[in-house]
Amino acid sequence: LRTDTKESTRKAAYEGLRSIGPFVVDNGFVEIVKLRNKLAHECGFEDYYDMTVTNAEGFGKKKLFEILDGLEEGTRPLMQAARAELAKRHGEDALEPWNMPFKMAGSVIKQMDPYFPFGKAVENYAKSYAAMKIDYKGATMNLDLLDRKNKYSNGFCHWPVPAWTKPDGTWVPSQTNFTSLADPAACGSGLTALTTLMHEAGHAAHFANIKQPSPLFSQERAPTSVAYAENQSMFLDSLVGDASWRAKYAKDLNGKSIPFAIIEEGIQATHPFAVFQLRAMLSVSYFEKALYELPESEVTAEKIQSLADEIETKIQGGLSPRPLLSVPHLVSDEASCYYQGYTLAEMSVHQTREYFKNKYGYIVDNPNVGPDITSAYWVHGNSRPFLDLVKDLTGKELSGDAWIDALKEISADKITREKKEYDEMIEKMKAGEDDSSSDIDLKMEVRFVDGDELIAASSDGGLLKACSEFEKFVAGRVAAAAEKV
Repeated sequence: LRTDTKESTRKAAYEGLRSIGPFVVDNGFVEIVKLRNKLAHECGFEDYYDMTVTNAEGFGKKKLFEILDGLEEGTRPLMQAARAELAKRHGEDALEPWNMPFKMAGSVIKQMDPYFPFGKAVENYAKSYAAMKIDYKGATMNLDLLDRKNKYSNGFCHWPVPAWTKPDGTWVPSQTNFTSLADPAACGSGLTALTTLMHEAGHAAHFANIKQPSPLFSQERAPTSVAYAENQSMFLDSLVGDASWRAKYAKDLNGKSIPFAIIEEGIQATHPFAVFQLRAMLSVSYFEKALYELPESEVTAEKIQSLADEIETKIQGGLSPRPLLSVPHLVSDEASCYYQGYTLAEMSVHQTREYFKNKYGYIVDNPNVGPDITSAYWVHGNSRPFLDLVKDLTGKELSGDAWIDALKEISADKITREKKEYDEMIEKMKAGEDDSSSDIDLKMEVRFVDGDELIAASSDGGLLKACSEFEKFVAGRVAAAAEKV
């Protein structure tokens, strides 16, 4: 959808995604919705959505949508303007759901691809975290990053062993399994892998640093706030989009930094349409709200599909490039009625970024960031409400103001600001302020695996050596795939 130049191929990809909806509603989802609501009613809640939000966030559906309604109303004019601008630039056909991603980013993704080599993704994530003084307190992480036949079709991170402190003071470090579905030969796979790593490794760092007297404070289900969990990972993956981060870490295999001209083109192509992501996130929550508010007699396959189209059109202005019924969270037991967590988290991400920028002037490679977010956000686990933690760090109640301000920034101003930060990082690198050659210590063992196969481990020669072994493994996988073509 983002990179193929043939509209027919993009349309086929979209129709493939859209075909998930009929399959889902014809294979048990209708009954699942009814049973979820039945459970919620027996527990005394208005509906399943109300129960899930209350258990996870500590406040109900009514309060949640007071927050989301303000964000929806505040960004609706931005969405309408963005759709008009996209049509103006590329014609009305650009608003077709199979054309929107490509028209906004297709050529830029291809230009960026050489500067995000897949094999370097883990090394760059690790160096970035180390520069911010983020560590994992003795944890073990298994990284299973490459796609393969019959692999579970979603990237995620979970903890067979949560971190906690025993009554005698003994520290129990976490054990983390992290998986993704990367195809190293695909255009854009390096950027996708890196963003996924920065995100999921943020979850891992967060849960590795929870210091509480029980493992129940450091597990991922209720009463752990969804927004609290996602705030940490989304804050860290947001750095991949910063020009200063790309100046240092987005390099081709010859070590050349991505030219700012490509970054500038990316800003011009995508920033006017950044509101689309916000609206897509909102649409999932508004759909699930409407879904679980349906009278049981109306919960049918046909109604669910028409409701999805109705919400997409209302919230996103037209059918979405990612059809609502293709979002895996809707069906999943642990992730249903979960998506508002991403929206609340993104609000806190922008508010947290604003705080660090105001306090220190920069975020990328700032050695204060890791210790600050560890003490303010991570150590508490679910012992304190998410909204209180955000207010304690930033000094403000959670709001969408910083996010909306970022969306309202005109492209020319954003380019000027990002160019300044890019140039400053290039000068730091020239002055030798970064030492990329020495090994790094995130205070954890990293094991690269492919299913049951162990590719490399940091316990054998250090993390950078393990990253090098993984890079060789990826190169072999790409070469083997090329021979089959």
